[in-house]
Amino acid sequence: MNERVLMDTNALMMPVECDVRVFEELDRLLTTPEPLVPRAVLDELDALSGSHGEEAVAASVGHDLSERCRPIEHEATEADDACVELAGERCELVCTNDRPLRERVLERGVPVIGLRGENTLAITEP
Repeated sequence: MNERVLMDTNALMMPVECDVRVFEELDRLLTTPEPLVPRAVLDELDALSGSHGEEAVAASVGHDLSERCRPIEHEATEADDACVELAGERCELVCTNDRPLRERVLERGVPVIGLRGENTLAITEP
């Protein structure tokens, strides 16, 4: 059975911002990861990639990487709210490096995959 992992905006930007090979790390941590991306995350990546600088480059790379994920619909309009809404209901884990989002997801009883060390990911259990 696949382990459905919800990818947050900054998770998809980690390859540029943190030099993390996100999908290789998911393969290392999980037996059969199935990356999912909320529609609001795709919208946020689009908006950020239209700006300038390193964040725009990271968002553009993140948008390209999102093609490796299955898009998922939701009710929330904000990316973080969408991740919280879907956590536990339609995914088993959430991948994020956003501390406030991490805390909200853990409060729902859902494990979080996040940066541990310089460029590796680890699972934090609630």
